[in-house]
Amino acid sequence: MYKLYVIGIDDLALNNKQEQLLLDCSHVFGTGRFGNLVAGLDITFQPITPLQSAFEQIKQALKSNNVAVFASGDPLFYGIGKRLTEEFPRENIEFYPALSSIQRGCALFKIAWDDARIVSLHGRDDQNIHLPSLLLQAQKNLAFTDKANSPDIIAEKLLNYLRLVGDKNLIDNIELLVAEDIGLENEKVFRGSLNETHNRTFSPLNILCLLAPTLQSSSCTLGLTEDDIHHSRGLITKNEVRAATLHQLQLPATGVLWDVGAGSGSISIEAAKSNPQLTVYAIEHKPEEIENIKNNIVKFGCYNVIPIFGRAPEALSTLPDPDRIFVGGSSGSLDTIVKIGAERLPQGGRFVVNGVIAKTIDSAPKFLSENKFKYRASTIKVSRKDDSGNYTEYNPITIFAGSKQSL
Repeated sequence: MYKLYVIGIDDLALNNKQEQLLLDCSHVFGTGRFGNLVAGLDITFQPITPLQSAFEQIKQALKSNNVAVFASGDPLFYGIGKRLTEEFPRENIEFYPALSSIQRGCALFKIAWDDARIVSLHGRDDQNIHLPSLLLQAQKNLAFTDKANSPDIIAEKLLNYLRLVGDKNLIDNIELLVAEDIGLENEKVFRGSLNETHNRTFSPLNILCLLAPTLQSSSCTLGLTEDDIHHSRGLITKNEVRAATLHQLQLPATGVLWDVGAGSGSISIEAAKSNPQLTVYAIEHKPEEIENIKNNIVKFGCYNVIPIFGRAPEALSTLPDPDRIFVGGSSGSLDTIVKIGAERLPQGGRFVVNGVIAKTIDSAPKFLSENKFKYRASTIKVSRKDDSGNYTEYNPITIFAGSKQSL
């Protein structure tokens, strides 16, 4: 098999080394903007998209000659390189990287990038993507954007969310930097606030930097106390029960958790802190508790929690499908919520119910069994004694933890 040369391009001109590589190739594949690079050369230029079709053409061409692929910057840094190593034998691929657009963008911004969190939004056209959870985890964030998630759209989504949770401090202190058309004649750099960014349009070829210097979060990911969390009149899941509940949920690193009847959001907050790539929907119908949830989101920097004001089951219809469901309060609708969970959870998805009142403890096993959940029940009774000898005993809680089985 002949060689596949993967050549990184950081300027719209080839250097001597790149030209020498192309002399041994019959075909070169790349996006349309690279076509002019081979004008005048005895080589066939073909589009790299659609990818699968291009891969088949590359395989055919490699039977008789070397082939080149042009890629932006470093092909192995959020580029096509990974896909090529999956499609072709590694021993037949040679990589010739150029400066990545992240490197060149940060040079234009005049900032270091070794301490930045880097995310790619390329091709992430899922309408359920929650941008705050991706871009508000660090004080310095760098992002590859696309048409569906351009800097102005990103700014709008961040503004809408931060206004929802009432985080004016972050709204006022976030700065966005955008490097547009890097390496081209109309290359330019923009700096502005969320509001200023939202009101502009940008070239589709850009790199985004989001600086959030006031972003803070507590150091612990699990182990918040009842005193740490905003709540009303002692209405909060006790620390010991919360730990056991999170254990039973077996939370995935990524995905969606529904916290139904979230109360002050203590389960949501600890789930979000311990799993920053998880998106948590905290559903609550009491205005006072919704305000507690928002306060806790801001206090702990849990921007992967989305407060939903409303009652289940009605409030669940517009949410993305869950990977886990926790029910801390159902207002008499547990039967319907379990049915929805059976329909929308994936195979093996977890459904956990905390039973306090007798009605829930008596009915939860029936509802879970009828909907093909394999479950176990554990009863926890919390007793505490402080260093002054004061003894407090709390009502027992029964935790029902079910796993979705084949119907």
